[in-house]
Parts: sequence; C-alpha cells; structure tokens
Amino acid sequence: MNAKISIVVLMLSFFSMASYAQKNDVGEANKTIKEFKEKDSGMSKFFSSSFGYAVFPSIGKAGLGIGGAAGKGTLYKSEVSVADTKMSQVTIGFQAGGQKYAEVIFFEDAETYKDFVSGNFEFAAQVSAVALTSGASADAAYKDGLLVVTMTIGGLMYEASVGGQKFKVTPY
Repeated sequence: MNAKISIVVLMLSFFSMASYAQKNDVGEANKTIKEFKEKDSGMSKFFSSSFGYAVFPSIGKAGLGIGGAAGKGTLYKSEVSVADTKMSQVTIGFQAGGQKYAEVIFFEDAETYKDFVSGNFEFAAQVSAVALTSGASADAAYKDGLLVVTMTIGGLMYEASVGGQKFKVTPY
C-alpha cells in the first residue's frame, strides 16, 4: 500500500511540476485553437460566438487510486487574450495511468465568464467534457453556460473517478 501511495505522489509531483513549470505562452494557446478548428471545423462557431473561453494547451494527468491534473492556459474574451489561468484537479476512484490533453472551456454568457474570472470557480463532478473528434461539434451544446471540449495529446488513462477542476485567473 505504501508503495502505491509513493508512486501516486511521485507521478502527481512530476505532472504538477511539468505543467506549472511551463511558461504560459499565448502562442501555444493560439496554436491549440487552430488545432481544434482543424480537427473539427464546426468548432469555429464556438470560438466566434462564445462570450469567452479558456484554452489549456497541455494538461498533465496521472493517477493510481488517487489522481490529479494540472496545467496553464490563456483566457480569452471576444477572441482577445486577457489573462493567464491555471487549472488543478484532484480525483479519487478507480484510475491508473497518465495522460496529456488539451482543453477548451467555452463560456456562453457574461455571467458564467464572470464566475470563472472571480477566482472562486470550480467544476463539479457532474460537468462532462466533449472529446474532440471530427464532427463532435455537431452534437456539442452548452450546459449551465459552459461547454468543455478536450483533445487527447498522448498517454493512456483508465478512469472511473470523481473529482473537480479548480481554476485561478491572473489578468494581464
């Protein structure tokens, strides 16, 4: 049991340090936006019509019973970058492995965007994400003012866990 805990702590430390050590780069966020649009051209409508969105080019995630994830991103309002943002997540449940993915969170309206920027924003366990595939945008819809879309970059993670994402926003 102690070996499992040690492995989890080591994996979480690695992913947390790697994600938080990276320099937040608006260029990387813009590249990620381009990749999302190339993978599914229907995503363009969400980028142009949403009140704002947060782009996380690289989130590292790992777990073995207890897991976590972390990453840095850029917050946009009306398609203009306005702030840096950080995401952290802790999960518990059946999970094993490691994964790297990109995530975009679209805000349908000013109220949802304001909640995110306030610094007290946290996803509940019931918020689900749409996995980006060609044509995924056709069925994508906002729920409670949010639309979360993810794109796997690499790794393999088996997961049936519960947890939430917490965010911190630092305006320019």
